[in-house]
Amino acid sequence: MAEQKRYPHIFLKDTHETTQFTSPKSFPSKVNLPFRNREKHSKKLRRALDTAWRQARLLNKHRKAVALPTRDGVYLEFQGKADYDVVIRSLEDRRSNIRLLNVREEKDKETQKVTTYATVYIPTDKRKTFLNKIRQYADPNEDTDKGRPRNGPLIEGIEHLRLAVLESFWRDDEKDLIPGETTAAWCEAWLLHENDDTEHQFRALARQLKIDCDEGTLTFPERLVMLIQANRRQLTELIEASPHIAEFRRAKETALYWIELPNAEQTQWVRDLASRLSVDERTKVSVCVLDTGVNNGHELLQPILSDDDCQAFHPDWGVNDHNSHGTLISGLAAYGDLQKALDSKQTVTLAHKLESVKILPSGDKQNDSELYGHITQQAISLAEIQAPDRSRIICMAITAKDKRDRGRPSSWSGAIDAVTSGYNDPNEQRRLFIVCAGNVDEPDDWKDYPNSNLTDSIHDPGQSWNALVVGAYTEKTRLTDADLKDHHPIASKSGLSPFSTTSYIWENRRWPAKPDVVMEGGNVAISPGGEPTECEDLSLLSTYHLPSVRQFSSINATSAACAQAAWMAAQIQTAYPEAWPETIRGLIVHSADWTEQMKQDFLDHPEKCIKTEFADLLRICGYGVPDLARARECAANSLTLIAQETLQPFEKNKGKSPHAKDMHIHEIPWPVEVLRDLGETEIKLRITLSYFVEPGPGEVGWKDRYRYPSHALRFDLISPNETPEQFRIRINKAAREDGEKSDTSSRTDRWTIGSNGRDLGSIHSDIWTGTAADIAECHYVGIYPVTGWWKERHYLGFCNKQARYSLIVSISTPEQAVDLYTPVAVKLKVPIEI
Repeated sequence: MAEQKRYPHIFLKDTHETTQFTSPKSFPSKVNLPFRNREKHSKKLRRALDTAWRQARLLNKHRKAVALPTRDGVYLEFQGKADYDVVIRSLEDRRSNIRLLNVREEKDKETQKVTTYATVYIPTDKRKTFLNKIRQYADPNEDTDKGRPRNGPLIEGIEHLRLAVLESFWRDDEKDLIPGETTAAWCEAWLLHENDDTEHQFRALARQLKIDCDEGTLTFPERLVMLIQANRRQLTELIEASPHIAEFRRAKETALYWIELPNAEQTQWVRDLASRLSVDERTKVSVCVLDTGVNNGHELLQPILSDDDCQAFHPDWGVNDHNSHGTLISGLAAYGDLQKALDSKQTVTLAHKLESVKILPSGDKQNDSELYGHITQQAISLAEIQAPDRSRIICMAITAKDKRDRGRPSSWSGAIDAVTSGYNDPNEQRRLFIVCAGNVDEPDDWKDYPNSNLTDSIHDPGQSWNALVVGAYTEKTRLTDADLKDHHPIASKSGLSPFSTTSYIWENRRWPAKPDVVMEGGNVAISPGGEPTECEDLSLLSTYHLPSVRQFSSINATSAACAQAAWMAAQIQTAYPEAWPETIRGLIVHSADWTEQMKQDFLDHPEKCIKTEFADLLRICGYGVPDLARARECAANSLTLIAQETLQPFEKNKGKSPHAKDMHIHEIPWPVEVLRDLGETEIKLRITLSYFVEPGPGEVGWKDRYRYPSHALRFDLISPNETPEQFRIRINKAAREDGEKSDTSSRTDRWTIGSNGRDLGSIHSDIWTGTAADIAECHYVGIYPVTGWWKERHYLGFCNKQARYSLIVSISTPEQAVDLYTPVAVKLKVPIEI
């Protein structure tokens, strides 16, 4: 059968209509509060408040007597009743400068009951503010019009309060990481970012308390993150002296995963491939590798990695690769499948450049324990200053050793979300960032494959919302090594790699499903006695950092997968120079699919479409394995349409509350007549919505005004037999006449994953397999906003910001004789280029 002709994707312009969008009327969620005796409960809390304030006053008096710094306010810890709610947002009163610092939940190991704790800062002169709320609650004369106690939900949710202690500023799962009384450790200090003097004041206090304070900082909405080296006593001193502390976290240690195997290749392979290279010297596309440095003296890297493009975070580190990982990553980022390039006798085109910024020092030097988020941001800045005009794909195959975050944003993942979204960038420049998921790297864990993959969580910063996070699968099952003749591969062909971590055990299903996609990461062999081993047969080939010793070495795990994803992104960016970073990420996800082996391994009913099972599969294998051909090209029977648009999610007018503003209705130019002629033929429709959020990290509940994302977007598709006007009425309250209700539904049953599973994070993709006749009528897609901190924290001044998004819509049919592409290209007057 002749190979199908391939066509470029069609970018749409002016296909949307902007209308005023207002969310349907919402009703307050039911709050689970314990019953209280008003008089007794108010007396109990007043006594606790008096005790806490008296303790604080005595402590301040003692500190002043010995000339120690003090603060003008009190940190209080509020405790809820086990398995009941605390009305978190009411604890903060910005007008009185009473600030909510952090919220945490602790589960009792015996009873399994969950208790909520919140830490609040109250200025000294505002003590009466909270005391007055207790008084109003206790006084029946202050009852509301509905006969409820004033401040009832707030006061009834509080079981106890006390003066905050050091543990009040640490998450429950990190309390065993609090430094010892005299042993200093690097910690992240999360500060209330009130004004530009916050950093200066904190540094001055740190010097006074003899606490080492790193130069780097990270800035988020209402939070400033700095790295300090302190022991338990010094951390307590900071709490007693500074009014800016919101929380502490233990600083991360990084882990690299690489393997060095004996050289199995010959120098002539390099020379042969080098003689077949076609290098585009004028390209503006690059992959920037943040790693251990790269040796660009390797003959296969030298043509696309210049000396000027090799840099280091600290100049005294040098730019050379000290342990091979960065050079191994670069070989895959340059060639994709290097083995395939070596085996081929055809010309190999290199249409993108490489860049290297070393972010880890060599073994004989010590990292200064900078904030890794700060290092990451500064490394990107170095590359951009060196070559400001490039379309840059950032590739980082480095993660933290621990996986304690379990989806919660960290300073590192937040920094990546900031740099990708353009937050703090005067030009609001967006960036495509590709990061590995992290590895299951203990041989004993591989014995329990695939359960070990399910229980080993994505490593920091793989929980980043905006980054394309890459896990690993494998096609490698052939063993030729005579020493392994009795072994067999652990993972089946096309199955999840034994190395790949997942978000399956993340308890909070509000976090994005990660990884986003999986790519080849190698396999592990296991002996008849059950002992696993890594081997060259089941790994990938790449460039070695000491070519004078050998040309090649092997690499595996999610590092290898991440590098290949960066290569793929470069191929797409080269094909579509006008494509936004959101679009490149979206096309990679849009092209991905699960293998049959993945479905057999992780779906209980693979023959059925059960949404909850596919939502779980999404947290294990992402959206599956990307396909470069689908991501880069259309076929006659497979049409992909792309819209890159901007809307304003929210609006805040003077004297009025902020509200949702715009939604877009896209009329998609379907080949309607062709689809109608196909009748009951089954075809596949897929929609992907990709956008970047600005981060608002900080452990303050992740809901209400403290939501992590700046905004969120959702898509909806018109249903068969639904008119465009009915579609608008269904999803847009502003389009409804008074008293009119929608009489149509969104047909959520048609989607593979469904809105509950896909509407997480900042990329949403789903598939509808239906009849061509039904899909012919479904050519309207709505994009509408969902609330975020831009709206909830409107006082920060971001409420009227614009938001970009990329909408990707495709239809495909297995019938190769059908031409879906040409009718649309002709209708839109798009040149039909093969």
